Amino acid sequence: MPETSTTFGCLYGIGVGPGDPELLTLKALKALQKVPVICVPQAANRRDSYALTIVKEYVKPEQEILRAPFPTDDAKGAAQVWREASELVAGHLSKGQDVAFLTEGDPMLFSTFSYVLTGVQELCPEAPVVIIPGVSSVMAAAASSGVPLVTHGQRLAILPAAYGLDDLSDATSNFDTVVLMKVSPNIVKTLAELEELGLTGQSTYVRRVSTDREKVIKDVTKITEEDMDYFSLLIVKGNPPNKPRQ
Repeated sequence: MPETSTTFGCLYGIGVGPGDPELLTLKALKALQKVPVICVPQAANRRDSYALTIVKEYVKPEQEILRAPFPTDDAKGAAQVWREASELVAGHLSKGQDVAFLTEGDPMLFSTFSYVLTGVQELCPEAPVVIIPGVSSVMAAAASSGVPLVTHGQRLAILPAAYGLDDLSDATSNFDTVVLMKVSPNIVKTLAELEELGLTGQSTYVRRVSTDREKVIKDVTKITEEDMDYFSLLIVKGNPPNKPRQ
């Protein structure tokens, strides 16, 4: 890891994986345990930070915890919250303190860290940044379900929860595998779309991968309300045309 600036502390963006503490990388663990300040995102409707609960056994009593609450359904409000979180982190960096920002999964894939990174780079561009990748839920779900994402020459698409039938139809027509992230809030609509596209039998639902609440459902027509969870995804095998890859 690079030397910390003599003026500014170093911002560490640390991916802590999908939920199993044993999936934390050695590099992430070393960085986590050496910083004096840990910043964690926390949904406004949750009692604790999911990222923090993953690594709680590794956190030392003397480390300061900064919580950055964010709204789950207010995009306009979220912009202000992330600005405030960036200012909070930048304040510690300007004092020469290293700060680790934790995020579940990987910090560069649909991650809250990207917002703080942008804000901190605007506020104190001289501060060094180290980004430590983590095991994403996409990779963990493929491992738990035994469904290979792609093989040689195939293509993979990863889509957020907010998509429409046209987007899904295009994606499954042009990609060999499509992963739909955090799909539970739209599961009824999504299953209807998959049935219309004839892809129900080619889909696998994974909830809370790598945790004690993990569930893999390969017959998605049997998904019940009890199976719903914010931390869920669908792996869909598409029907791309048989054409040579570039």
